[in-house]
Amino acid sequence: MKYHFITIEGNIGAGKTTLAHLLSKKLNARLILEEFADNPFLPRFYENPKQYAFPLELFFMAERFKQLKEMLHTNDLFQTVTVSDYLFTKCLLFAKVNLPEEEFRLYQKLFDIIHQQLIFPDILIYLHSPVNKLQANIKKRNRGYEQHIPDEYLINIQETYTSYIKQKNIKTIIVDASNADFLSNDLHVQVILDALEKDYDEGQHLITLP
Repeated sequence: MKYHFITIEGNIGAGKTTLAHLLSKKLNARLILEEFADNPFLPRFYENPKQYAFPLELFFMAERFKQLKEMLHTNDLFQTVTVSDYLFTKCLLFAKVNLPEEEFRLYQKLFDIIHQQLIFPDILIYLHSPVNKLQANIKKRNRGYEQHIPDEYLINIQETYTSYIKQKNIKTIIVDASNADFLSNDLHVQVILDALEKDYDEGQHLITLP
């Protein structure tokens, strides 16, 4: 495996965690999954975004930092590859969407202090799905607090991600996940595995699923 730290990103409902599980099994990799269920502010945020956005994002940043710091600085002789279903910069991207300008500036100062202590992934896999596919996946997984996410919010998140990836010129495999079914279609997972066998320059590299 050419890449020792692989991160999967994408919008809400894009299939990040499913793909991370499958890749970790195929690659015998250490798996880092976002512990979103532990955030007590998440259900409240969807009910009252203005009131709970700042504590929501602070909690996420603290928990993600703690988890990545512990996992990425622990050597494992039997697992040389790590797969994560989130990028730490996700903190900043969601905060940019969710916070008013003054709160975002404060949040960004805190982010800038701590993110330098973390290892950046060798490659990013970004799952790009249309909003109707995202909404279908969200309804299918049936988390109560997610069931009324507006299309506009998902579009805003998508645009924030793609803008960041292009601006930073990150080494990224962008997967057209319009028809993705990683659980039921082994070929879709194999396409990702084959892509990870290649060398890439910095920038975006698009692949489609059969």
